[in-house]
Amino acid sequence: MRLPPRGARRIAGPVVVVLAAVGGLFLLPLLAVAAAIASIWLPGRWRGLRLLGFALVWVAAEVVALGAALAFWVASGFGVLLGTRVFQRAHYGVLRLVLDAVVDAAQVLFRLQLETDGVSWTPLDDGVPGSTNAMLVLSRHAGPGDSLLLVHTLMNRDHRRQPRIVLKGILQLDPMIDVYLHRVPARFIDPVPGAGADVEAVIGALADDMGEEDALLIFPEGGNFTAKRRRRAILRLRQRGHRTHADAAERMRHVLPPRPGGVIAAIEAAPYADVVFVAHTGLEHLATMADVWRELPEDKTLHLRWWFVPAADVPAGREAQIGWLYERWADIDSWIENHRG
Repeated sequence: MRLPPRGARRIAGPVVVVLAAVGGLFLLPLLAVAAAIASIWLPGRWRGLRLLGFALVWVAAEVVALGAALAFWVASGFGVLLGTRVFQRAHYGVLRLVLDAVVDAAQVLFRLQLETDGVSWTPLDDGVPGSTNAMLVLSRHAGPGDSLLLVHTLMNRDHRRQPRIVLKGILQLDPMIDVYLHRVPARFIDPVPGAGADVEAVIGALADDMGEEDALLIFPEGGNFTAKRRRRAILRLRQRGHRTHADAAERMRHVLPPRPGGVIAAIEAAPYADVVFVAHTGLEHLATMADVWRELPEDKTLHLRWWFVPAADVPAGREAQIGWLYERWADIDSWIENHRG
């Protein structure tokens, strides 16, 4: 999909968000009545009202974030100092507050729960500043809901990481994401093979200058799990002569085989970084808008598991790192088998 030019997005996007917020405010009584009536015929408990409430929270968060972004732009000398540490921290601070509000709303409206299996992964929890390294977070890819909650967990008040992430270019249609993730270390890519930038080079560049508060979030599978994608990925491995990896992928039933290129690029760019593997399950079936409409208002629990690997324990050499990545992905697959609903 071809996106509108950035200049057009920066004007049209905020205008649409503000109009939606103003319209929602003035029409709130009518919208609430309509949602309540619709909920009578919709499955679930008050589905229409829950979705309306969450949509209003999201729009309000967008308005506040965009207003803060405008204030930062003016305060930075009309954009001159936006890349400095002070303004980077300010943008991450706003994103943290927005994610707190959105996740809190989801927990209240949808009775969403998060359960973490295993100990926390970072020495930062001991309250000693500067006692942790930069971090590479390698996560299963299982839908926008899981990804949002993972980013929130990295940024919350317990860990306060500044995540760097590679996203699909289509997400720039969201005005808040478009503005903020062009101001902090992040990259948008074209998911069409051969049409975008070298993803490995992009990941390596993002990892290159990470500090102790930074965390580079990577989804080595490259997309959400489906049975069809899994079959195609295994076939591709066999066609390329990677028989051992294809056999390993055959034994993993709930994940796609990891693509090692971006992970290795990140390790080479930041060999001092600790590595965290993340397994999660509970929201992977919410991959499309139809899925969200059908199932989001029901009670959900996201299960999380972290494996922490100090930088010193990361294997050296490309082949060793690929084998190590597949072994850890097999651990993730086994954990999902034991925890999926």
